Amino acid sequence: MTTEETNREEAGDAGEGEEQWNLRLYVAGQTPKSLAAFANLKQIAEEHLHGKYTIEVVDLQQNPQLAVGDQILAIPTLVRKLPPPLRKIIGDLSDTERVLVGLDLRPRDGEGKE
Repeated sequence: MTTEETNREEAGDAGEGEEQWNLRLYVAGQTPKSLAAFANLKQIAEEHLHGKYTIEVVDLQQNPQLAVGDQILAIPTLVRKLPPPLRKIIGDLSDTERVLVGLDLRPRDGEGKE
C-alpha cells in the first residue's frame, strides 16, 4: 500500500456549505489488519458520509517520518483531520458502532436518547 487518496465527491454530491471529511489512515504495509481497516473505512464512509470525504492512506513502512506529525503510536490508526476537532481511532475499524461514535457520526450511549 502506498500513500494514496480517494476522493468521493460525486456529481455535485458535496455542495457548498456541506462538511467535507478529511480522513487519514496510517498503516504498516499490506497486513491483514491494514487491509481490513481500509476496507472497513471505505464501507463506513460510503454508507455514512455520502460522497463528502477524502481518504488518505499513509504507509509508515515507506514513510515512517509521517507518524510524527499526528503522533501515531499504534497502527492501524484513523485520524479525522476535518471537520474539527481532530479525532483518532486505533484498530481495524471492524466495530462500526465504535467508529461512528469516534467520528461523531452517532451519539455515545446515553446521549441524545429519545
